[in-house]
Amino acid sequence: MAATALKKPHEKEFLGHPVGLYVLFFTEMWERFSYYGMRALLVLYLTSKTTDLNPGVGWTQGEALSLYGWYTALVYIMSIPGGILADKLLGQKKSVILGAILLVIGHSVLAIEAMWAFYTGLIFIILGVGCLKPNISTMVGGLYQKGDVRRDKGFTIFYIGINIGAFLSGLIVGYVGEVHGWHYGFGLAGILMVIGLVQFLAGQKYLVHVGNYLGKSKKAEDQEAYKRPLTKIEKDRVIVLLISFLLIIAFFSAFEQAGGLMNIYAKEKTNRMLMGWEVPATWFQSLNSFFIITLGVAVAAFWAKRQLKGTEASSLFKMIVGLGITGIGFLFMSAAATEYDTAGSSMMIWLVLAYLFHTVGELCLSPVSLSFVTKLAPAKYASIMMGIYFATTGLGNKAAGLLGESSTIFGEFKVFTGIAIFCMIFALLVFVFFKKLKALTHGAEDNETDLSTKEAEGFELADS
Repeated sequence: MAATALKKPHEKEFLGHPVGLYVLFFTEMWERFSYYGMRALLVLYLTSKTTDLNPGVGWTQGEALSLYGWYTALVYIMSIPGGILADKLLGQKKSVILGAILLVIGHSVLAIEAMWAFYTGLIFIILGVGCLKPNISTMVGGLYQKGDVRRDKGFTIFYIGINIGAFLSGLIVGYVGEVHGWHYGFGLAGILMVIGLVQFLAGQKYLVHVGNYLGKSKKAEDQEAYKRPLTKIEKDRVIVLLISFLLIIAFFSAFEQAGGLMNIYAKEKTNRMLMGWEVPATWFQSLNSFFIITLGVAVAAFWAKRQLKGTEASSLFKMIVGLGITGIGFLFMSAAATEYDTAGSSMMIWLVLAYLFHTVGELCLSPVSLSFVTKLAPAKYASIMMGIYFATTGLGNKAAGLLGESSTIFGEFKVFTGIAIFCMIFALLVFVFFKKLKALTHGAEDNETDLSTKEAEGFELADS
């Protein structure tokens, strides 16, 4: 007890993880609350008629999905300059603060009922997410020493924070925007982002050792890591990361149908009556987050136990499995489209099952891929590589928008079925080259399984 009391704030732990993890957890929770709240409203606001009781812009479905694709793509593509800004000038911590401030401004401007405010708000949000998103994720990795087996689980805990925010936003911001007024929902998202910023500033004492600008570090090892050229091993690992990013593009081109085509499908073609009450379409946006919150620890424990037993559980393997499971989820949307074509509406259960499988696939792929980047990326390019990672999610988002638009030509059944087949085939194709790709990581994850019996028992206990 005395030793614990003497620890400096940034050395303290809670539930087996650095306290700083929870500071980042809540910061990202409120950032995702604001982002996903706005995302839940965006397409529905754009497609609502100007004559409706809650008037929107009156765009066509194709126009709305096109803007949705560009917006969600740019949000993440801006992570590249956001990462460069952190690595070359500000450091991750200051970049997160800047991003949070830009997000507060963006969501606040969106509350103004004017098209100039709408576009201006989107620009500020794009810039804000670009600064915040890659850098806060890199900071999570910085909390753990190289080879720390807790890293993947730390990212899963962080990911649960993301989805608590997303879950609440779909219910609260979605309801306020859809029922009481779109711009009230946009404004509410901005208010909660203020809480995220204040919380991050208040928790700085737990983050003094992470997110700082390496160029100003006085440590010899930091200066060396920043100036020396990449080694052969580092180059090979960068190659593996870039190839793994293809899995990310494929995954998000499928997964991000949630805010676009599946969102519209829920509103227009799904029978949402439940015991005489119509479930708001935006509430389906919270299913993914609900499943992540309830299943996140179980999925992490499943992979952790495989890892401790020496069974294949590498990050790349998890990502391949995750993409395949996501593809299976779209078969339920194919069933929904078939039912609609024959009966004129489809049951809510198809959406629920689709989101369930998409969530399990996401839990296998997305938090793991964040951790994978921090394990393999060279120190001096840590934020830039994280920025490229998020840029690939942006490309996936744009592809998702294009796929959603194509439904106006080919129909939902062909689009949903095509996504399912592509995801499963692409996952299988990458698996064929799995051993060669894993060899290029040069054992970056091998030492995580080299635990003493006591450490292993403690890890399994934490999962139970």
